[in-house]
Amino acid sequence: MQPLHPVDTSALLRVEVVDAMIRVLRANALHEVSYRHVAVESGRNVEVVTELFPTWDGLLLATIDQWNDQRTTPLLPIAERSGTIVFLRAIVSANVADPALMRFLTSTLNIAATPHHPLAPMLHSRWRKFHAFVLGALQRDIELGREPHTMEPARGAEQLLATYEGLQLQSMVRPEMDLLESFDRAVTRLREGWSREYVPPVWDLETV
Repeated sequence: MQPLHPVDTSALLRVEVVDAMIRVLRANALHEVSYRHVAVESGRNVEVVTELFPTWDGLLLATIDQWNDQRTTPLLPIAERSGTIVFLRAIVSANVADPALMRFLTSTLNIAATPHHPLAPMLHSRWRKFHAFVLGALQRDIELGREPHTMEPARGAEQLLATYEGLQLQSMVRPEMDLLESFDRAVTRLREGWSREYVPPVWDLETV
């Protein structure tokens, strides 16, 4: 008798290999990792790993997607239930408890910023997807009265993500930093500004 839902063994094997890649990245910097490390960790031959992921970029992208999904997807309902800032704070809290994903994503920034790198457009699309989610969540917050109407969502998303990402980057080179406390303080100040009408600055260039 044939199973009602045939199992895609290649898909399961891909997940298994990416999970091995994640475990390797928890203990090693990205530039130190190779197919061999992933093969050893997964208990598979290198040939099996390279057949599943013929290019290193493909393995990197699959790792980003799978690891991000594991970290972020369970937290997505928080945005609707409690607001964008609480959602981002939950990610920061998870990254404090397990900073390996944060380190990995940061290490891919050089690739994303390299002109004409074949992986760059795909990394850009994933960042834009996250930005779009935050933007939409802020718009929803305004509709529900959680954030003030004086906050322009596009600018708010830009500022909030700069705070969220910038503080996490700082924490990796200043390990003594209390990332969650810094996030709370910065966002509190940010929201104070959102509560007032924006007044364009007039810089006195003679005194700068």
